Amino acid sequence: MEAITVLIADDHTLFRSGLRALLNLFPDIQVVGESSTGEETVHKTMEQQPDIVLMDIQMPDVNGIEATRQITSKSPHTRVIIVTMFEDDSSVFSAMRAGARGYILKDAGEEEVLRAIRGVASGEAIFGPAIARRLVDFFSKPQREPSLVFPELTEREREILDLIARGETNAGIVQRLVLSPNTVRNHISNIFSKLLVTDRAEAIQRAREAGLGH
Repeated sequence: MEAITVLIADDHTLFRSGLRALLNLFPDIQVVGESSTGEETVHKTMEQQPDIVLMDIQMPDVNGIEATRQITSKSPHTRVIIVTMFEDDSSVFSAMRAGARGYILKDAGEEEVLRAIRGVASGEAIFGPAIARRLVDFFSKPQREPSLVFPELTEREREILDLIARGETNAGIVQRLVLSPNTVRNHISNIFSKLLVTDRAEAIQRAREAGLGH
């Protein structure tokens, strides 16, 4: 049986080295490369065509969510497993929408990491226990309170995101909230960064899926 080929994408050298050392202990897994930025990860994936990419979310230039989106659209047979410290709903669902097939935390044990790689390589979707609990909690609630939507945002940022989801332009938001154009631009930049989205259209989609903009 051929080994599962893996590319490790993380901007921390020590983490990559430790993960490579672990995976090299198992003959059914072969680490074929490493990358430290999102752009490099996409390039090496296209070049090496690994079975699995172990992807961090926070990386220089292109973040892990956007890199996942590019990989799954350009190389559908390559499956991405997010390996991160972020376990908030926003990160989890952004990764799922981008096409990730697994999501585990960096403090996961050896068995959990191996199970994720082998399971996703065989066609399963694998989530670590903490992430699985979040998914169960999310879908067991018929409707979330507005104040709990995107808890990483400030009240003002959530208000501006709601207006964006309603179709308001920056100029319209400036007028409605009596803020300066620079302040509105800064708030929108913070929203995009916190939600790990790349443009207004994606922010609107995320907001409407969460119940904002109605």
